[in-house]
Amino acid sequence: MSAATANQPQVSKEQADALLAKGLQGIIAGETAVCSIEQDGLWYRGYEIHDLAQHATFEEVAFVLLEGHKPTPDELKRFKGELVAERSLPAPVVTFLESMGGYLASGRAVPMDILRSAVSILGHLDPDAQDNAPAANLRKSKRLLAKIATIIGHMQNVIDGRSIVGRETGGNPALDHAANLLYLMSGQKPDPEYARVLDISLILYAEHDYNASTFTARCIAGTRGDMHGAVTGAIAALKGPLHGGANEMAMEMLREIMKDVGEKGIGTKAVDDWMQNAFDTKRKLMGFGHRVYKNGDHRAPILHKLGRSIAAKDTKHLSGALEGHSAVKWFDLGEQVQKIMLDKKKIHPNVDFPCGLTYYSMGIPVPQYTPIFVASRITGWCAHVMEQHVDDKLIRPLSKYTGPAPRKWNA
Repeated sequence: MSAATANQPQVSKEQADALLAKGLQGIIAGETAVCSIEQDGLWYRGYEIHDLAQHATFEEVAFVLLEGHKPTPDELKRFKGELVAERSLPAPVVTFLESMGGYLASGRAVPMDILRSAVSILGHLDPDAQDNAPAANLRKSKRLLAKIATIIGHMQNVIDGRSIVGRETGGNPALDHAANLLYLMSGQKPDPEYARVLDISLILYAEHDYNASTFTARCIAGTRGDMHGAVTGAIAALKGPLHGGANEMAMEMLREIMKDVGEKGIGTKAVDDWMQNAFDTKRKLMGFGHRVYKNGDHRAPILHKLGRSIAAKDTKHLSGALEGHSAVKWFDLGEQVQKIMLDKKKIHPNVDFPCGLTYYSMGIPVPQYTPIFVASRITGWCAHVMEQHVDDKLIRPLSKYTGPAPRKWNA
C-alpha cells in the first residue's frame, strides 16, 4: 500500500521512510507573508518583536497583522473605534456564559472549552458568517478580536459569582484593549503599569508562524471552511498543554514545587532534588524548549523582565493569589528552575514560563491564562485564515502506512 491519493504521485515505501517527519518537524508546509521565525529573531510582517514590544501597542500590532501595514494615526483611531463598537456580546452568548457558571465553578467545565463554544455560537449570529470574501473576513476578524476579550471577562465574572461587568457595552470605551480586558475581569480600572504589561504580553503572543493552532486554522480554511469554524478549531488546538496550555501547566508545576519543598525553601538543595527526581522519572516540564528556537525564545526575556518588575512592587495582586508567598519569591523560584534546566539539560524557557509567573503576580486566575492567549493570537489566526482563503489551496499531506499487509476478507 502506498501513501498517495488519486491526485498525488505514488510514493514508494522507501521514499516514505526517507520523507517521514513526525509532527511535520522541519517540513515547509506553505508560504506566508504574516510572520517569520528565525533562530535570531521573530518578525510580524517585517517588524521585529523587540521593536514592537518597546514601541508599539497591541492595537497597532493587531492592525499590522489584520490590515497588512503600519496604521497612520487616523487609521489607528478608526480601528480602535471599530473594536470598541464590537465589544458587546449578543444576548445568546451572554445567556450561554451565565448558564455555565455552575459547571465552571465545579471544574466540570474549563474556560478554554467555554470560550471555544462561545466563539462557535458567535458564528451562528455573525451576519458575514458564510462569506469568505476578504472584506467580510476582515469584518469578522475585528468582531472576534473585540468580542473574545469580552467573553473572557464575562466568564470570569460568572466564575466569581458577581454581576457581569459591561453587559451592555463590553466594558469601558475609554480603555484600550488590554486595560479593558483587566477591567472586564475584575470590575476595577487597572493600574496603568499592569495594563501595559498585559498589552506587551498580547503583542508577544499575537502571532507565531505555522504553530499547531494556526496550522489547524489554515487546514480548516483550506477546505473553504469559514472564519468562525477555523478559529473554533484553533482554540481547541491551543488548549493542549503541549501548545498554549503550557503557560497554565508551567505555573501549576511551580506551585507544586513550592508546596513540596515547604519549609526547606527555595534557593536550597530541595529544589535541585525535586528537579532531579523529575528528570529521573522523565516527567515533562512545561514552559521549556521550543520546536523552532534552539538557542532560546526571543520573547521570554522581554516578559520575564516586565514580570519581575511587577512582582517587585508586590502591592496590587488579588487577595490570596500568591498563596502566602511574595510575588518576587515566585520569580526567585522560577529563576532557580530555569538555571537547573539550562545547566543540566541545556534547555531554555519559552515565553509560556515567564507568562505564568507574570500573570500570577498580577493576580490573573491560572485557568484564564490560555484564554488570554486566545485574546491575542486571534489576530494571527485571522490573518492566516484570510491568507489561506486567498490562496484557496486544500492542505492534504501524505502519511506512511504502518498497518497490516494486504489481506482477503474471506481468506
